[in-house]
Formats: sequence, C-alpha cells, structure tokens
Amino acid sequence: MEDILKVGVLTSGGDAPGMNAAIRAVVRTALNRGMEAYGIRRGYQGMIEGDIIKMDSASVSGIIQKGGTILQTARCMEFLTYEGRKKGYDQLHSFGIDAVIVIGGDGSFTGASIMSKEFDIPFIGIPGTIDNDLYGTDYTIGFDTALNTVVHAVDNIRDTASSHGRIFFVEVMGKEAGFVALQSGIASGAEGILIPEEKGQIEKLRKYLAERARLKKSSIILVAEGEDEGGAIAIANKIKTEFPSFDIRTTILGHIQRGGSPSAYDRVSASRMGVAAIEALIDDQKSIMVGLVNGEIVHVPLNKTIKLHKDVSRDLLAIADLLI
Repeated sequence: MEDILKVGVLTSGGDAPGMNAAIRAVVRTALNRGMEAYGIRRGYQGMIEGDIIKMDSASVSGIIQKGGTILQTARCMEFLTYEGRKKGYDQLHSFGIDAVIVIGGDGSFTGASIMSKEFDIPFIGIPGTIDNDLYGTDYTIGFDTALNTVVHAVDNIRDTASSHGRIFFVEVMGKEAGFVALQSGIASGAEGILIPEEKGQIEKLRKYLAERARLKKSSIILVAEGEDEGGAIAIANKIKTEFPSFDIRTTILGHIQRGGSPSAYDRVSASRMGVAAIEALIDDQKSIMVGLVNGEIVHVPLNKTIKLHKDVSRDLLAIADLLI
C-alpha cells in the first residue's frame, strides 16, 4: 500500500455523543503524523456530492464536549448502488484522498467494506452507536452517555411513580438489541426489563404485577423499543386490560437518548479509537474496525462486525433477575 498522505473522515448512521471527540482525535492525529485531513460532510451523501472540506487543528477546537456530529450525518440510498459508490470514489480521487475513517454502525461499515473491495481504498471503522450492538468491541461510542441520560430520566420518573403509586412503562432505544434497556434498568433499579433477546418476559411481568397488586407498590418497567410484544404503549395497554385497577403511565424517551454532552468515558474512549484508527492506517491496515475489548484496542475485520451477532451479557441478565 502506498503512503497515506490525505485521509478523509465521516460520520454515518445515527448520531452518538462522542462522535465529535473521535473526529477531533482523527484530525489531530493525522496532522501530527504528517497527513492532511479532510472532513466529509453528511456521510456517504456528502461523499457522492463532493461536500468535502480540508480541516486543520483549529477546525476541531472546542468540539469535544458537544453532542451530535459537526460533520453531520445523512441516509444515502444512492450509495447502496455501484454507481453511487463510483461517484463517491471519483470525488475522493478528485481531492486526492487516500483513505477514509468511518465513524458509525453496522450499516455504515457495510458500505465501507463493499467500497473498499471495489476500489481498493483503505477504510477504517470506528464504532459509534448508542446501541452498543456491534460485534468485536465491548463498547461503542455514545453508549455510556445514553445510559446516563436514561438513568437520569428514570430517576425523575420514579419520583412521580412513588408519589402516586403508579406503574410507568418507559421505552428506550434498541430496535434489535437490549443493551441500553438492560444496563440502564439495572442501574435505575427497574422492577421489570423487557428486551428483544429474551422470550417469555411478559409472563414474568404478569406474575410480578399480580404480587405488586397485593403490596400496592409503584413500579418502573423498562422496555426496549424492539421488544416482541410491540413496545411500551402496546404492552402497557395489554397490562391495563388485565389489571384495570392499576394506574399506568407510558413514557417514550426517544431521541433525548442520542443527544447531550458526552460523558468523560465516551470522550476518552472516542479519543483512543480516533488515534488508533490513524495508527492502523500507518500500519497498512485496511477494512478493519478499531474497538475496545477488556479495555484494550483491537482490530476486527469489517466483514466480521457486519456478519456476526453480539449478544447481551448473560451475566447481566442473571443479575437483573436476581435484583428485581
């Protein structure tokens, strides 16, 4: 592989707190290693349209504490086609960009992996998603901040639940994975946690609520949005039908989980992975994701992060059952 002289960086998919810290680390590490750094705005859409800007150290000053992404993100259907990816490659070539750092999730990595093979250009992935569901890394950028956001919200909701003796069904993000619901549920002391990975949870919940009716306790039930029974509203309606005497409320936390200033852990982790991404390029790596396993930087082939499934911790599931 020829020397990397110019590197592009983009954010793709859902935004996550800490993405700006990763951008900052990529840009400043590239500059310190004698490279030029280019920001590709609006993800793959911006790549296709040539929405590319040269960045210097000042470009990333004062952004580490900001949520979202200064480069913005967008969905791009055109990039799913060969013709779209060819347009993107031609734009990269016109700017002289030799390699691209992609901060995002599995969908973003799928596009990067395909384009890398088609046009023989190095892509390095940095895992950025609040869902924490990428195979090959213990941790994804944004997960810690999202957990803290959910826990803070649930703590506030519990004050009202306790005051009125209510049951609150609180829906959190996680269409296909229950990492946010499971860990925030343990951290907030939820009386029920419903996630896509576990079956038969409704029956457990019914038994708990039948006992609760005798004790007249308030309760918090955390529901991942992808739960098989249809999310918090659908489940709350079913329970209300079966237990008409209960005072039930539903709260959907929605996109507040994505926003906000990143936690210290997200800032440090994103910085570590941003530096590692540039170091991987210098080491002639291609089509890999940099991740964290047992606190150490690892390199994982992009095709593995796309094809293999990451399961929730069975130990944490056992802990949740013991503590409810």
